[in-house]
This record gives sequence, C-alpha cells and structure tokens, in this order.
Amino acid sequence: MEENNDKAEIYSQRVRAGKRTYFFDVKSTRSNDYYLTITESKRKFKDENYSYEKHKIFLYKEDFAKFVEALQDTIDHVKGELLSEEALADMERLEQEAPTTATVDEELKWE
Repeated sequence: MEENNDKAEIYSQRVRAGKRTYFFDVKSTRSNDYYLTITESKRKFKDENYSYEKHKIFLYKEDFAKFVEALQDTIDHVKGELLSEEALADMERLEQEAPTTATVDEELKWE
C-alpha cells in the first residue's frame, strides 16, 4: 500500500508560515484522475518535546475553479472591507518581499 502512495503523488509544494507549514500536494487516483490535498501542519510543544497536529482538505479537479474563485473573493473582501489602510499596506509590503514561485494558473491547471 505504501508503494502505491508514493506513486500517486505527482507534485508537492511547501509554504512555511511561522509555526505552521502548509503542503499543497497533487496526487493521482488509480484511474489517473488528479486531486489536490492541502495540509496544515502545526508544531505543538509539550513537556520539552514537540509533535505535529495536521489537518487535511481534499480538493478534486472539478472543484478547482470554484475553490479558487471563492478563496479570491474572500481575500478581496478581507483586503477591501476589513483591513485598515495601514494593515493592508503592511500586508502588501510583505507580499512584495516574499520570494515568488509559479502562479496559481501555472500550477493548478491540468489540461
């Protein structure tokens, strides 16, 4: 079973964000269909040791466009309606300083 899991993973990208790490993994089914798993991994400290708490979302290719649209709408709402001008400027400055990788369109289209 483990050998099949290794074969099913097509692509992986990691985003480190403080105590959290996000993993975006493209996998394939036995019938060569593709889906995305989004995993949040959070380091937890207890008694001088640490462990990881993980949460996972499975996103199927037929839902990619709806998911991206809803995520963008939500981000736009937060930026346009909820953040102060100062907080928005700070966030945009941080986005510009962050190294850029491939865009969503380049990485999430399978045609």
